[in-house]
Amino acid sequence: MKLVLSATLLGACAGAYADAGIDTSKLSATEVALADVSKAGQPGKAFMASTIIDAPLPKLCAIIQDYAAYPSFMPNVDKVALLRGIEATQVDMTLKLPLGKVKKYRLRMEPKVSAVQCQLAWTMLPWEGVKAEEAIADTSGYWLLVPHGGDKNKTVVKYMVYTDPGPVPMGLGWIVDSMSRGSMPKTLEALRQRAAAK
Repeated sequence: MKLVLSATLLGACAGAYADAGIDTSKLSATEVALADVSKAGQPGKAFMASTIIDAPLPKLCAIIQDYAAYPSFMPNVDKVALLRGIEATQVDMTLKLPLGKVKKYRLRMEPKVSAVQCQLAWTMLPWEGVKAEEAIADTSGYWLLVPHGGDKNKTVVKYMVYTDPGPVPMGLGWIVDSMSRGSMPKTLEALRQRAAAK
């Protein structure tokens, strides 16, 4: 029941934000567009980033599903541990942030891939034993990749992240930005560079 509900919530999350905040007709292959798509009443913040990457959809789809490689190219990702399932993969993420701050969370990563799009959605799972100062309250989001027009060698990339860090001590509000708004353009640029290098 919990896995069915989780999958339903993933679909709802992706649908709610899919076209929010960014006009895809104005995207370029040299810049990353960023929009605050937070919803009233949510305790956290949601941001959408989007760009066009000069690489075919299957190549980018394989890169974002290579969770074990995240520490080698994803901003702030220090370590990952994987438990692969049939429909989804559990990924334990450890982020290394500025000033020696560490954040840890466990995600359920669920890909949905077809010839015309690649979606990778995630929700946070409970992770017992994580220290309170290293935990966050919630995170969810998705990647959505579709071919750019009729060009199979270009892909429109959308990346949405919702983050609720939980209680943030005075003076440490930058942690929220480090985990979302601040890292999102860097994440898309890292994906662009990874695709160009492969």
